[in-house]
Amino acid sequence: MERNGSARVALVTGGARGIGRGIALRLAADGLDVAVNDIGANSDQLDGVAEEIRAAGRRSATIIADVSQPDEVERMVASVADELGRLDVMVANAGIAQVKPLLEVTPEDFDGLMAVNLRGVFLCYKAAAQQMIRQGGGGKIIGAASIAAHKGFAMLGHYSASKWAVRGLTQAAAQEWAEHGITVNAYCPGIVGTAMWEQIDEELGGYMGLGKGEALEQFSQLIALGRVETPEDVACFVSYLASKDSDYMTGQSVMIDGGVLFS
Repeated sequence: MERNGSARVALVTGGARGIGRGIALRLAADGLDVAVNDIGANSDQLDGVAEEIRAAGRRSATIIADVSQPDEVERMVASVADELGRLDVMVANAGIAQVKPLLEVTPEDFDGLMAVNLRGVFLCYKAAAQQMIRQGGGGKIIGAASIAAHKGFAMLGHYSASKWAVRGLTQAAAQEWAEHGITVNAYCPGIVGTAMWEQIDEELGGYMGLGKGEALEQFSQLIALGRVETPEDVACFVSYLASKDSDYMTGQSVMIDGGVLFS
């Protein structure tokens, strides 16, 4: 995993907890130096992840930034390149969820979710590509989609729309940046045991008249492998996307869901 005698450098957004933390620690275990990003409210957790990366023998950096804000994303990428020397792998992982019937979704709800899940991914893709083109040598750009990028889910309509859009963005970016040696792919988790799914469980339960954990249990029965996904399950696949083993793969949004959807 070394590049010209020095470690490759990755940036993981939304890296303070959940899937982002799992990805950051796996990439560090793979031998990459890993910068992690999150919003200010999660700064303590973010510092903890950076310490875990350093304890694994890799360099790290923490960057507080809102991925929906262009200036902050550009500053974030520049900071990684300044502190760690370059940027070889961008994992645009940051995302949010909201459970609401479409008839209750307000324009503010819609715009707020799209700002993070779609505009945030676009801004991270673009800033990473610009940095990779400047420095030369290609790179790996990886985005967070979802099984909701392949099948829209009731009560998660605007969330599903944001993830379908990430698929289209990933395909277009892969075509445009292939000439620079940059691959662009996305991962599509299913039902993951994280704080986001705890939120989805609680909000779905409110609409469905279910108690805590009951909505998650119902959805989990759809998983062919018979267990809820872990952040480490997702991180294993992102490890592949970040490695040379995936050099001939681009423009794909791949389900890693334990067997919920089949296509």
